[in-house]
Amino acid sequence: MSRNNSPSPQSAHSNSLPHAPRFSVIIPLYNKEAEIEATLRSVLAQTLQPLEIVVVDDGSTDGSAAIVERIDSPLVRLIRQANAGECAARNRAMSEAHGDYFALLDADDTWKPTFLEEIAALIGEHPECGIYSTAFDIHSPTGIVRGNCPTSRGVVENFWQESMSRYVTIPSASVLPRSVVEELGGFPVGMKMGGDQYMWIKVVSHHKVCFSPKALCNYSMVASNRSSAIYTPERTPFSLEDFLLPPYPSHKEDLWRGEFIAKCAIGKALTLTAKGDSEFGHRVVRNFGYTRHYRRGLIKLRLLLLLPRPLRPTIHALYNRLAWRLAHKGL
Repeated sequence: MSRNNSPSPQSAHSNSLPHAPRFSVIIPLYNKEAEIEATLRSVLAQTLQPLEIVVVDDGSTDGSAAIVERIDSPLVRLIRQANAGECAARNRAMSEAHGDYFALLDADDTWKPTFLEEIAALIGEHPECGIYSTAFDIHSPTGIVRGNCPTSRGVVENFWQESMSRYVTIPSASVLPRSVVEELGGFPVGMKMGGDQYMWIKVVSHHKVCFSPKALCNYSMVASNRSSAIYTPERTPFSLEDFLLPPYPSHKEDLWRGEFIAKCAIGKALTLTAKGDSEFGHRVVRNFGYTRHYRRGLIKLRLLLLLPRPLRPTIHALYNRLAWRLAHKGL
């Protein structure tokens, strides 16, 4: 990701702490008319202000872009492009940004006021890491619950193993150093689901993750136009199969890496199979059936593939609703 050489925006709201990291907030935008203003206001309310907020409108057909234009702040910069997908929009924003750290934020999520301040503290303590992230709260149809995240602060010992049962990184609670993005490349263009997980795998294969258990991000499950609710076939050269290893490598780190990749692939396949993409589901069963630690997901995928296509969305939705309620009752 090459650095844009145009002058950095200047503002009275620039980072006030000495030697504070220069954050560029990266927001891909597509039809989030009801949410984007609250998202931007949460960034402008940060105790540590970013260098800039780069919003890439990815061909929205509603009034999202107009709302961004009405925000009265010199930090906000709107870039318009024809619809190319969330990954392409993130990459465009990063290529246009001036900061040394890319703070990712979805257009329907928000930050609590000290999010960037806490990330800056993590960077100061562990400058060698490739991802910096925090815990988050989930705003669901049944209320607000704390995301199932690690409880320790600092460098995550084994991201792959930890991520099998907890959320270590989600886009809206994560920050990437520019140097890491330039080293490894951006998000997988054309991948409509799992693009963030693809990026985490690339980064964590070479760098450590630093985490704070403070819940400083609000992740919305109730926003309009959720990407998982929209299905169109992917047209991309990228796939989670790009990271396939021998099923049972001898090194413990590689074993857990393989398990995490299988979990990501099976999770994506469950959604796509429920929407009728049997070919994708069967391919994932063939390539990732080696998993030992995500057998429940694999069994669920196999059962879903046995159902007639018209029944799959209903059965899948019922299962997910039941699993969510049981999980948050402690069962």
